[in-house]
Amino acid sequence: MFADRVLSGMRPTGSLHLGHYHGVLKNWVKLQQQYECLFFVADWHALTTHYGTPEIIEQNAWDMVIDWLAAGVDPSQATLFIQSKVPAHAELYLLLSMMTPLGWLERVPTYKDQQERLSEKDLSTYGFLGYPLLQSADILIYRANRVPVGEDQAPHLEFTREIARRFNHIYGKEPGFEEKAELAIKKLGSRKSKLYTELRTLYQEQGDESALEKARSLLDEQQNLSLGDQERLFGYLEGGGKMILVEPETLLTEASRMPGLDGQKMSKSYHNTISLREDPDSIRKKIRTMPTDPARVRRSDPGDPAKCPVWQFHLVYSDDKTREWVQWGCTTAGIGCLECKSPVIDMVLVEQAPMVERVREYEEDPTLVRNIIADGCERANKLAEETMRDIREAMGLSYS
Repeated sequence: MFADRVLSGMRPTGSLHLGHYHGVLKNWVKLQQQYECLFFVADWHALTTHYGTPEIIEQNAWDMVIDWLAAGVDPSQATLFIQSKVPAHAELYLLLSMMTPLGWLERVPTYKDQQERLSEKDLSTYGFLGYPLLQSADILIYRANRVPVGEDQAPHLEFTREIARRFNHIYGKEPGFEEKAELAIKKLGSRKSKLYTELRTLYQEQGDESALEKARSLLDEQQNLSLGDQERLFGYLEGGGKMILVEPETLLTEASRMPGLDGQKMSKSYHNTISLREDPDSIRKKIRTMPTDPARVRRSDPGDPAKCPVWQFHLVYSDDKTREWVQWGCTTAGIGCLECKSPVIDMVLVEQAPMVERVREYEEDPTLVRNIIADGCERANKLAEETMRDIREAMGLSYS
């Protein structure tokens, strides 16, 4: 029915660091080669927690896009845009809020967690309560059927699936739906009509998931059906109404293994980060002054790599041979801590070198970044408006 489309976004709350690169951006670079991808600056989402400091958002947004480009996100392969430049996000958010039960929002696991974790901020706002629904609108407006998330964000995606299901159930029941679906089946031709009906029966009577997949593939291949008829037949397959919004699937991503300089999670709030495109001398200084196993008071004292934050960097950057050297050198006091840190410094600098090279032209000419975003916003607006036409029609708001 719809092409495989990936959507993901990041809030512009500060400069990106190696944790973002290993946790998100490396995955984006891989996904852009496999799917149609849309990556967006979630500036409205930044306001849910930073509404009192809006002055930081715009510059953070441009800096973040440059970080994406540095990491290898390619505007010729992916669409890059800014959320607030596509007003349909807000329109869909508003319309979905009309049919979203309040209890659904209150039970999202991160709602109370974030309020407790960010207790210094007043988050008793309508916007903060509704941010999972805004996330849903971000996804559903593009009919994105694949969304990369970590395990902690999986409940948000399930919430989005429930919203799509509820919307389709309420608004997909167009007058004469079944009669229109049966007429659409006949347009498939006698052989394919028979196959579609058999597969639909297998799924609805026996719950045969493979039959559902075969029927979807059959519909995907049809060139002679209108988009409306395709939507009806996809909905008719599952016993519902016209499928207006697409339920997204989870693309579960591995949690970043990138630790902070002190062994905790790398986070700006812990002041333990290495930024993307950081000055090489700063990187050397930060890694050289990293804490090590407290048992190694003197150079001659043996240590335990498992108790040393530097070892966590070796797990990310070093090959087996280097790790064996570190294990031997630390436990026998055969090498000192500065020696142990040297390969890590080298590998971080090697990783950052192409990033620095990629963004040189963008830093020298900021209009290049703005042009990339302008093109991306234009494409995103076009895709969003296609979805909104169907939504307005389903909700009786087309006034045609």
